[in-house]
Amino acid sequence: MGRMLVVGLDEPEIVDLKRRIGYPVICHALLPAIRIEDGRLLAERASGPGMLAIDRVVFHGIFAEDYEFLTALALWGGPCLPSARGLLDCRERLPCLARALRITRFGAMPRSWATRGQSIERAGDTVGKWGNWHCGENKVRFTGSHTPEEPTIYEPFIVGEAVRIALVGPHAWQIRLAGDTWLKSIHEPGAAFMPIDEALLADARALAAGLGLEVIGVDYMLGVDGSRHLLEVNHAANVTVFPAIREAFLDLVAAWGDDGA
Repeated sequence: MGRMLVVGLDEPEIVDLKRRIGYPVICHALLPAIRIEDGRLLAERASGPGMLAIDRVVFHGIFAEDYEFLTALALWGGPCLPSARGLLDCRERLPCLARALRITRFGAMPRSWATRGQSIERAGDTVGKWGNWHCGENKVRFTGSHTPEEPTIYEPFIVGEAVRIALVGPHAWQIRLAGDTWLKSIHEPGAAFMPIDEALLADARALAAGLGLEVIGVDYMLGVDGSRHLLEVNHAANVTVFPAIREAFLDLVAAWGDDGA
């Protein structure tokens, strides 16, 4: 029977996951030490010294040094949920957006770019985004001049409604994002499920397939004029805010693990 490594889940999810599975699993809330020896993946024990052989990996979350970790998983090439290559390709936010714009139907929004220290002038309401963290960080809204301290992408500010299509395997939800400012999130109390826009759902599924991700959160802006605009792709979209998504994710992990047990 194989052994699964689970990285990134918190204790409540780990407890519930272990109730669902009947094979060995090592769980780490943070990045564990790993090494690859002649194609075999080894990971540190959850407690005590030593390393154990791993047959499959579940990875969920964003960590400061996870790019190298994901690179190692992709080099290893073993079973990973979501796919290690998909996670690696989508870990850096702006390169992921560039890949997504080749797939989405809703990428016509004009975008600009400036490297560090290059001022950009905008007559209209504009949003600048930089860095590789999601969760609403590293964004600015302005009209006029902006001089970035890091390479920054610029988009027109769209008046309308921010939504997310969340996919967990075959399951899908549309979430109305909420917030007291122009920054919207699923973590705000007002965030809630809403009827699914079939065009957005089809687009999100195309993105998930094209990027190689079985679990994904795709953020869109719905303009007051009826237009739809891709904002960004979240390769590690939160799966614990809504109980229905949480249950679907844990069920997916358990079923995927059983397939290889």
